[in-house]
Amino acid sequence: MRVQVLILVGLTLFTVFSLTPIVWALLISIREPIDAFSIPPKILVEPTFRYHVDIWLGRGFLGFFLNSAIIAAGTVLVSVPVGTLAAYALSRIQTRASRSLLMSLLVVRMFPHVLLVIPFFVMARSLEMINTYPAMIAAMVALNQPFTVWLMRSFFLEIPRELDEAAYIDGCNAWQAFWNVILPLARPGMVVTSLFSLLLAYNEFLFALVLTGTDTKTLPVAIAEYGGEDLNYWSLSAAGAIGIMLPILTFMLFFQRHLVRGLTIGAVKG
Repeated sequence: MRVQVLILVGLTLFTVFSLTPIVWALLISIREPIDAFSIPPKILVEPTFRYHVDIWLGRGFLGFFLNSAIIAAGTVLVSVPVGTLAAYALSRIQTRASRSLLMSLLVVRMFPHVLLVIPFFVMARSLEMINTYPAMIAAMVALNQPFTVWLMRSFFLEIPRELDEAAYIDGCNAWQAFWNVILPLARPGMVVTSLFSLLLAYNEFLFALVLTGTDTKTLPVAIAEYGGEDLNYWSLSAAGAIGIMLPILTFMLFFQRHLVRGLTIGAVKG
């Protein structure tokens, strides 16, 4: 009982510590700067939502959100199918070459983003693809592909190989066994992988800063324009940060059941 109480207290403190910046940003976004940064702090003030209205309707954040949604959705639609096929093959082929390929993907994922963004910028500029969706989607797919392959491979490893052999005995070829038998069992893992890939692409800043332009600017790049020493920009930045969180938070809550199911695959044995 004492251990459970300590765990509960620890989790509570961790939750409070994690949510404090979000709550603080929310309070700033619904207050006038003179009230948000007054000394001593004012607790009871009349809330205002003009900064939220201004950031979305007056400053074009709806268009930036559309750009982020297109890039994130395109990344998922390309990365997850390709990564799923590669992960299935790497989970069933246990050779030195397959292990070397997996380690190579892991090494690529460990590279700093600032090191990878330079060659992508050079290639996009030479192909005249700066400020286009395909350039940003291709960069996000390349950046997230190692994560997708490794995560999906872990789900495929939880599926017994005897199911493949049983499908072969029943007359299926390799593709039919994968499509009709293995893939339905790995669907929760695909949901989890898709959600994390979507989140990574949605929040990407550095690649979006370099590869996008006025027509394809994403939300993280747009919100970076507000800040500095002007306190009015701080309220706009806080409103934008809260607004950026809401779509992806709603999306995650909607798929929460699938997310929990996918993350708990393999947790119970026997």
